[in-house]
Amino acid sequence: MSDAARLKSTIYVGGLENAVNEKLLADAFLPFGEIVDVTLPKPDLPSSKEPHRGFGYVEFELAGDAKEAIDNMDQSEFFGRVIKVAAAKPQKDSNESLGSKTAVWETEGWIAKHGGVSEEERLGTQQAQHAKTPEDAMASLDTDVAGPHLE
Repeated sequence: MSDAARLKSTIYVGGLENAVNEKLLADAFLPFGEIVDVTLPKPDLPSSKEPHRGFGYVEFELAGDAKEAIDNMDQSEFFGRVIKVAAAKPQKDSNESLGSKTAVWETEGWIAKHGGVSEEERLGTQQAQHAKTPEDAMASLDTDVAGPHLE
């Protein structure tokens, strides 16, 4: 199955109670179709006492089954909590998101969008703009009309 097809058949389930495990989550979504995989991401900190991060992913065999699960289970109650069920989004590239160690203007997406203008081109544009302006800004003013008349 291609990555695009897998993404269409995978749903995000958020707001999960700590007592929920992979088997309980699979059992809750089994009525909507054949389940390929259930994942509950573990906490980032190894010292955390939480069994998971409060959300999970359920991958179905068919994309239609995933859509049916979203339509029927979103905003429903599961283990005393209202859960959010939506289509899963692709995982962000680690160097394309906030918190990365790469400056945003050095990422491929930013350069493609903003057209990476070189420093030489930028300096040339600034020099051309300065060449158009007169050296003395007051020289172009008509001092005979404006200002007080001393007689």
